[in-house]
Amino acid sequence: MTKKAPGRSHRKGITLIQLGDMFPDEASARSWFEAIMWPTDDRPCPRCGSVNTHEATHKTMPYRCRDCRKYFSVKTGSLMEGSNLPLRTWVYALYLDATTLKGVSSMKLHRDLGISQKSAWFVQQRIREAFDAVNGGPLMAGPVEADETYIGGKEHNKHERDRLHAGRGPVGKTAVAGVKDRATGRVSAAVVERTDGPTLKGFVRSRIAQEADVYTDEAAAYRGLDNHSTVAHSVGEYVNGQAHTNGIESFWSMLKRGYYGTYHRMSPKHLRRYVAEFAGRHNIRDHDTITQMAIITRAMVGRRLRYEELIA
Repeated sequence: MTKKAPGRSHRKGITLIQLGDMFPDEASARSWFEAIMWPTDDRPCPRCGSVNTHEATHKTMPYRCRDCRKYFSVKTGSLMEGSNLPLRTWVYALYLDATTLKGVSSMKLHRDLGISQKSAWFVQQRIREAFDAVNGGPLMAGPVEADETYIGGKEHNKHERDRLHAGRGPVGKTAVAGVKDRATGRVSAAVVERTDGPTLKGFVRSRIAQEADVYTDEAAAYRGLDNHSTVAHSVGEYVNGQAHTNGIESFWSMLKRGYYGTYHRMSPKHLRRYVAEFAGRHNIRDHDTITQMAIITRAMVGRRLRYEELIA
């Protein structure tokens, strides 16, 4: 009997040695980014869109637009804009964020890439912003599982003066809602302000096709959804025919393993990006590693995130 290969063995990975061979210098990294961001023979100006551009002798901006007369590089008009880090450093950051299921801490990235912890944290927040695009997508045709969870530190671990509640529960935590399409395995998740009926039903309806079957637990907030079936967790029921939420709960498990094992804390202010990172990485997990990196890179185009915005 043939032994089943572990994990997603159909994917083609990249070892660190292979990555070094693929990107031995800055020129190779620049060529790769340009091929991803400018896939046609044209080299559009990221400022005005003109393709009337030419190579220039500028120290950091190798191209110039003849129409708007601005210099630019492959970083311009993307989440990498304003970064002084080499493109080769960005390649390795993309690789580590794409291939590490529970995420990479900024301290590890700082040590692995030889950059400051502050720079590593900023790089990761920009990559998470790109992951947000991969967290979206078309409406899910279903069947769909929907659920919510709470992210935050355990109250009993906090100093007594900071405790909001002595027992277990959502007090002091931030709510996150999610849906998973069983047919495609795709997940969409986001921070929500409340877990009442209008909020959760609105979240689910905005992400699924109208005719999609929806499976949830017995929470009252989901009552009223079309094509809706439930499973009663409160009485120890976890599967009721086709109704269960095991898939979305598996995603919550991975998110929380990243919380407790890698980051140890996800501040409510930045939580939406962490959630986007885990959902985005989940949604591209079936692709080869180099394709995962390319997907994230393409999602960087047309977005900008300044450090001042992050710390404001």
